[in-house]
Amino acid sequence: MTDHTDLILRSLLPATAETFDERVERQASTVADMLEGGDLNNPGFALGIEIEAYAMDDGGLVRLPDDVFDAPCDRELGLHNAELHTDPTPFDEDGIAAQADQLRSSLEAARAVARESGAEIVLDAMWAVPPAEGTRSYLGDVASEDGVTIARNMTESTRYYALDNEILQQTDGSVPISVPGADVEFPSILCESLTSSIQPHLQLPDADDLPAYYNAAIRTLGPVLALVTNSPLLPVDLYDVDDPERLLDETHHELRIPAFEQSINAAWNKVRVPGDIGTTADTLEYLLDDPTCAPFLREWVADDDRTTIDGRLWEFDHKRGTYWRWVRSVVGGQPVGGGDRRSIRIEYRPLPTQPTVAGNVGLQVLVAGLLRGIVATDHPLATLDHEAAEESFYAAVADGIDADLAWVTADGERTQQKDDIYDELFSLARAGLAAQDVPKDVVERYIDPLEARWEQRTTPSTWKLDRVRAELAGGDSFEEAVSAMQRAYQEYSRSETPVVDWD
Repeated sequence: MTDHTDLILRSLLPATAETFDERVERQASTVADMLEGGDLNNPGFALGIEIEAYAMDDGGLVRLPDDVFDAPCDRELGLHNAELHTDPTPFDEDGIAAQADQLRSSLEAARAVARESGAEIVLDAMWAVPPAEGTRSYLGDVASEDGVTIARNMTESTRYYALDNEILQQTDGSVPISVPGADVEFPSILCESLTSSIQPHLQLPDADDLPAYYNAAIRTLGPVLALVTNSPLLPVDLYDVDDPERLLDETHHELRIPAFEQSINAAWNKVRVPGDIGTTADTLEYLLDDPTCAPFLREWVADDDRTTIDGRLWEFDHKRGTYWRWVRSVVGGQPVGGGDRRSIRIEYRPLPTQPTVAGNVGLQVLVAGLLRGIVATDHPLATLDHEAAEESFYAAVADGIDADLAWVTADGERTQQKDDIYDELFSLARAGLAAQDVPKDVVERYIDPLEARWEQRTTPSTWKLDRVRAELAGGDSFEEAVSAMQRAYQEYSRSETPVVDWD
């Protein structure tokens, strides 16, 4: 642990933060010059995605063996986590097919290796069945050396360790999470590994168009999230449950959001819905103004960090990695085709991992089509006041498909009528996909199952809660009911059956 300890202590030095911030400021000026010179423009729109998952065996959560990561997937925060990601492809029929093919191939390869050790990689948003030693023991297993905390079940990464230690310094050594039915504290930000998310990416051809897409994206957060909620339950051993039915009635449909926000925002108000932007350059100012967290210098680490194209913007890219907003712009990222070129993209970040590959790609297609459709049709959604959009988002976090949502119609009228909201949402998504010449049969393949969720008022979280209720009614204890639900979830997930067709 000595090498990690030395780097972590260096990261926490005031002199490191001063050097880091000076470099970020210079590099932001370089990006501003790229913007001014049109160097971030590209021939067309492009897609990408990141998908997080976790591993289970027949008993509960398990750590993944190292050789899983020889397959095309990456490590994430916890030893039980894996991340799938795609290379960017054009936003068209072939590009969508390539996104799906990349994900299926990567998932199949990683699952094959995991199965050799008795584990299964699960596409899910939050694990509810604990590991053998219990959730508190697993997430709370920490060691200390020279004043540095190391969570033993955290992926071995100096960056993760430094983030953890800086946040623990800011929060007196404890990370709290308070949600219906549970008030718990952990000695590490490893508690964030309770959650699994997806991040659709939309690369824009013209950097000057970012404000239109970015501000529209903020207004879509509530209605989109309400369709896809998938984390209504913490691990069952974190609850002290006298009345399971009451817990099921009171729990949030998307616990990922408060879990992540609370674990970080006890130190800084970093995880939130972002403010609107007036120009693309505003995103650079927002990043510069954001509190620096766990700074690193490029010379401390290897040169093969995949998040950078070259070394010129290393610290700038590193700081963006701790700019935790539910919509985030990446100015100067990897474009289609790679090489020395750069791009600008939107990362749509509040979404839970969906049960199937098709469902995750469908959500990627919906988000890209919706944002494209709003801008292509000059829809007035961006005139919805920011406060209403934020309230709509947190209503979806709490109440899922039953949330009170806010929208502005094509006629410029404010509405909370969800039939009108979803009629326009799916119409705009189809318009955006048509603008990208995506054939109707491809649109139907990916959008129709999501539209059916609205029509049937069924999402992964509603299915989970209903299934647990059914198991309780059959005489199971709360722990048994959650375990039975999880087994059924995994079986349906493997089958690639849309959630609206689950029993």
